[in-house]
Amino acid sequence: MNEELQHSLKALIRTIPDFPKPGIQFRDITTLFQDPWGFKRAVDELVAHYRYAPIDKVVAIESRGFVIGGALANYLNCGMVMARKKGKLPFQVERQEYQLEYGTDCIELHRDALVSGDRCLVVDDLLATGGTCEATCKLVERLAGRVVGCAFIIELPELKGRRRLAQYDVKALIRFDGE
Repeated sequence: MNEELQHSLKALIRTIPDFPKPGIQFRDITTLFQDPWGFKRAVDELVAHYRYAPIDKVVAIESRGFVIGGALANYLNCGMVMARKKGKLPFQVERQEYQLEYGTDCIELHRDALVSGDRCLVVDDLLATGGTCEATCKLVERLAGRVVGCAFIIELPELKGRRRLAQYDVKALIRFDGE
């Protein structure tokens, strides 16, 4: 993706200082979703990166990942699976805990969401520490799926999430370097 397009997409993301707590610069992607040109271009860029990768399922992480994942699954002509927070899925689940800076959380997938050998693209809006995405990848693999990549709109490189996902193809469209 060229620098001009990155800059144009970055300009569509609103920054909210001190949310959800002091010192955090929250990157609000809803403003990019609201812009028809920006949303389409972001999806088109991710589709272009994965167009020739064999993908059976897009695994979208709650909640903004659902928006991106649905669009990608449509364009890539594959199914979509929702990775949800604890207690949100109505059927039998597999669960993976992961560390937060202040404790633990967990992510769940339905046990029947994947067929053995499904090639999965894991999608979320933002890559920070990589904990949620790493937990989702572990779930995919536990359910006999194979992770072919991890896609994001935004990456916060100073939080080193890409390192946690080093074994996967990681694609992020926009970087906010310590801003």
